[in-house]
Amino acid sequence: MNVSSQFDVTGFGVVVTGGASGIGLAYGEVLAAHGARVTLIDLDAGAVGEQAARLQADGLDVRSAVADVTDHPALDRAIDEAAETYGRLDVAFANAGIDPGVGFVGAWAGDIRPRVEEGALERYTTERWARVIDINLNGVFATARAAARHMRPRRFGRIIITTSLAATTVEGAIGSSYLAAKAGARHFMHAVALELAAYGITCNAIAPGFFVTNIGGGHAHRPEVQAALAKDIPMHRVGQPDDIKALALFLASPASEYITGQEIVIDGGWGLGIAD
Repeated sequence: MNVSSQFDVTGFGVVVTGGASGIGLAYGEVLAAHGARVTLIDLDAGAVGEQAARLQADGLDVRSAVADVTDHPALDRAIDEAAETYGRLDVAFANAGIDPGVGFVGAWAGDIRPRVEEGALERYTTERWARVIDINLNGVFATARAAARHMRPRRFGRIIITTSLAATTVEGAIGSSYLAAKAGARHFMHAVALELAAYGITCNAIAPGFFVTNIGGGHAHRPEVQAALAKDIPMHRVGQPDDIKALALFLASPASEYITGQEIVIDGGWGLGIAD
């Protein structure tokens, strides 16, 4: 068997929410570099358009679409348009998310085990809770629902959800709806996997640990934050978006047809683990 052919995604129709930067952009880059046709979806029209233009200049088949994942009709239209453009929808990355909010970052930097910041729960507002849930959980639901409509009739598809190591460890900032949203997304992934398996559609999750992205105002780009965190990681390095590309390609390709309902944890320096 030519194993490399199992990773062939040439011609696949792909959508990525939160595709203008960070992990979502990495998903789009690796799929496009391997011959897929990719639509990057993001709320930031300028950023997503700029990234699509950059990749197009490299000869890749990438387009941009503007949609807020909390606006489900707009998200439906963006995904429907991508599927119509490509004549198919093979892969959907439900990735869009926002930062966890008060207490979380300070709880990780510098300690072997995260600590809960005093007063995090009391200072966490109703509005913040609702917004994080709406984007990080309800947006995943809306993305998967829209994708399934196109995948089920063809009896093939890959839905890949970005969860978080934070939901697995359940430590730090107990007031943060981020933990609840990501844990909910993991359980939602299990349910989708069970429903769609009979149609040849897989649903899995990638759970990053501390990765250097723009989330939360880009605090992860600060060298002092990276250095503090790296001390507690066996390989003494934090994760970068490029680190996730090989896993994304695997889960999007025919090579992963025997895997569904799994959350694969990837933490900079800790390596891979599967959380059942």
